[in-house]
Amino acid sequence: MKRNIVIAAVTAAALIGGGTATALATTGDGGGSAQQAANTRLSDDDVRDDQDDRDDDKGQDDDAAQAASGDVTAPQAIASALKHTPGTVVSAELDDEDDSDKVIWKVDVLSGDNTWHSVRVDPSNGKVLGAHTDDEDDTAQVRAALKGSSVTAEQAAKAAAGKGTVTSVDLDEDGKNKSWEAETRKSGGAEQDWKIDLNTGKVTADRADDQDDADDQD
Repeated sequence: MKRNIVIAAVTAAALIGGGTATALATTGDGGGSAQQAANTRLSDDDVRDDQDDRDDDKGQDDDAAQAASGDVTAPQAIASALKHTPGTVVSAELDDEDDSDKVIWKVDVLSGDNTWHSVRVDPSNGKVLGAHTDDEDDTAQVRAALKGSSVTAEQAAKAAAGKGTVTSVDLDEDGKNKSWEAETRKSGGAEQDWKIDLNTGKVTADRADDQDDADDQD
């Protein structure tokens, strides 16, 4: 009789409050009900986390689709930025514009007087949307890394384009083996990092990136 009363009460609560009360209907024991309610809340949190992961993946896929469908490639964006702001391009990447969902090319240019410029390029037509100066503290390292090199950022992006759609190219001035680094994406959304030799333009897979992926899987 007592169990029937509990079930009736829980059923009424479920009609009013939704599915969370369903877990309470399985037992008349207070401790068990509390535990099942906690498990239900944890399950709901897991569902939300999974949804957030899917949303993040969707955002990455959207960026990849935008890159693949854009009319302006990385080398073209770099060329457009240099026409607007002469100097040495140190990096270029497809990224969300500040306070906007619009994806643009952001190209970092180091001018002859060691002033850093961030140039924004429209990926649909190659027009420069604007530029501003930046404060960077690695100017000396960048100059030293590029001294005597023969491969520019534009050439590195062209070399990496044979591996997929280039979404970024950046100078790695740290460590012993200095190089250009590029990220490519294919139509399915798969991404890969590459290293481009500063003197030969040879493209090799970034093994450090592969190792990071293996560690993540472990």
